[in-house]
Amino acid sequence: MVTPGDPISRTEELPGVQANRPGGRPTVAVVATRPETVFDDMQRVMELAGVTQHLDSDTATLLKINISWQHWYPGCSTSPWQLEGVIRGLRNLGYQNLIGAHNGTVVVDSFEGEEKNKHKAVQDKLSLPVLHLDSPPNKWVQFKPKEKMLVLDDIFPEGIQIPESFAGKNIIQLPTMKTHVFTTMTGAMKNAFGGLLHRKRHWTHSVIHETLVDLLAIQQEIHPGVFAVMDGTFAGDGPGPRAMRWHIKNRILASADQVAIDAVAAKMMGFDPMSIKFIRLAHERGLGCGDVSKIDVVGEDISQVNWGFTGVENTFASRGQKLIYWGPLKPLENFLLRSPLVGLSYLASNLYHNGYWLKTKGRSRIKEALKTEWGELFKSY
Repeated sequence: MVTPGDPISRTEELPGVQANRPGGRPTVAVVATRPETVFDDMQRVMELAGVTQHLDSDTATLLKINISWQHWYPGCSTSPWQLEGVIRGLRNLGYQNLIGAHNGTVVVDSFEGEEKNKHKAVQDKLSLPVLHLDSPPNKWVQFKPKEKMLVLDDIFPEGIQIPESFAGKNIIQLPTMKTHVFTTMTGAMKNAFGGLLHRKRHWTHSVIHETLVDLLAIQQEIHPGVFAVMDGTFAGDGPGPRAMRWHIKNRILASADQVAIDAVAAKMMGFDPMSIKFIRLAHERGLGCGDVSKIDVVGEDISQVNWGFTGVENTFASRGQKLIYWGPLKPLENFLLRSPLVGLSYLASNLYHNGYWLKTKGRSRIKEALKTEWGELFKSY
């Protein structure tokens, strides 16, 4: 048992954990879906991506649920049908020891988020035990990676901390297909950002691409198996992860290669995957494959798919953040974001997203989404 403050320095000290790097040509499964078949399709996409070959069914498996906003907004957070379909599919395949994992942020409460995004309805319906990573019984423990870190050692010189509950368990990331104001797009690699780093994770935003690469290296050290199932039933374009335009795309993706699934999702959205820094860096460090020509895409033919998403757009809030991270306010970053003044930025974000944007744009978009077949499915929870 690891106690808080004790450094985990070698993977052999973690029960059941070995080096977990992809080898050979990775597989990414892409499956078309609709509300009537989504649960069967979730199992099918996992099987096509070889989930039983990559995750030991006798090992406890974490389902890392994404809550990008405590309010439900289409394409923003893990959908209830994504969570339910993955649970049902895994149990059908012999995975009985499943645990949901939620994280909060400085601006998002995970308990409110699991209610409003209907995750709790699924968890209760299917008797899924869950952890809230910012609450007991989870503890944060020191971890010393074997892999050389690009930035995390410098950002956290006092030591990198990870959830004690993660070590030795499989993990399945549950992202959605959407764009992001800081990383162009967000998927499996970004989904780990909320789980592996504590509430000071915003300290890494100015080096977010390098941070995601460091976190993938850590995942491959502490988890015996890493997998992802990405929901593109609703997909989000614009200034994500919250202030987006939703589109119904009726696709789900799965892979054991976190870089490859993000690369395929990026291509489908209309981006050059290797031009996205975190994908390229992870590919160059051998943590996965970001070159779509070297990925076996099974299920749907995506060779001509291009959704034409616009990439980096900004909100009023993200413009201010970028002035601090990469603009003329950079010399004041520590003063503004690592002092008691940081509370003002949380307040500004909440006032903008939960007040102005939700009331002026978000609610009307949510109302229209609820009229769709996926919106009807959401209401059924």
